[in-house]
Amino acid sequence: MNKKKEKRRFIILCLAPAVILFTVFMVYPTINVFLMSTLKWGGFSDEKTFVGLNNFLILFKDMNFIRAFQNTIFVIVVVTIFTLALAIIFASILVREKLKGQNFFRVIFYIPNILSIVVIGAIFSAIYDPSANGLLNSFLGLFMGKDWQGIPYLGNQSIVMYSIAFALIWQAIGYYMVMYMASMSSIPAHYYEAAELDGCGKIKQFFTITLPLVWSNIRTTLTFFVISTINLSFLLVQVMTTGGPDGASRVLLFYLYDQAYNNASYGYGMAIGAITFIFSFLLSAVINKVTEREEYEF
Repeated sequence: MNKKKEKRRFIILCLAPAVILFTVFMVYPTINVFLMSTLKWGGFSDEKTFVGLNNFLILFKDMNFIRAFQNTIFVIVVVTIFTLALAIIFASILVREKLKGQNFFRVIFYIPNILSIVVIGAIFSAIYDPSANGLLNSFLGLFMGKDWQGIPYLGNQSIVMYSIAFALIWQAIGYYMVMYMASMSSIPAHYYEAAELDGCGKIKQFFTITLPLVWSNIRTTLTFFVISTINLSFLLVQVMTTGGPDGASRVLLFYLYDQAYNNASYGYGMAIGAITFIFSFLLSAVINKVTEREEYEF
């Protein structure tokens, strides 16, 4: 009995710091967001008025919020599909084709991930410079002729979200590619050798061997990536467009920040935060359920 008690105490002592930190920095702030979302409060005064669910009722009639929500969904869908698809394809090519300088490509692809999102925003702001002297416009000008005026990539409402999505894709591909390369490298080579003897081509091998055997890794990274995209999209929008032009690039977290700190509507901003939390939680649950399948071992 004494040994069991000592073991239990040891486990409690080991877990206690993590539980305390999680409660203080995660659970309490989350609960506090929901509590503040029921208030009409500027954030910098002592005047707080309880309004119940009124902030949420206003929220769902707010076209700016609806537009920010649509932009967030657009970013999640487009960036997730292209980033993970390209990362898996590049990882498969580098692992299966046994290219020389594999480590070199790993480093080159990974570099964008170690850069600050502020630096990435500055880089792409220069690339998207609307003048004819901008990097992308200068390149296109070689084919368009002398009268080429350039495209305002961050100043055009119809393409600004595509421009931001491309920057997010570029930033994330290398990180996930390296993760998938690690998983693919551990797949026994004799699986592919047996498949080749059966006349199975490389594309079919990819879908019948590679993809099923790294699926658990893909599931994990998919949930992680969706949540991180919601966060990173805010930072990139803040650096590159500050929500413009005319609110066309606002995403949920940027609109939260704008309402809470620029418009002094802290309670309303926390309502946006509560909706974002619920949306993220439900989306993660849906992704886990949809991608659930039998795991293969090797």
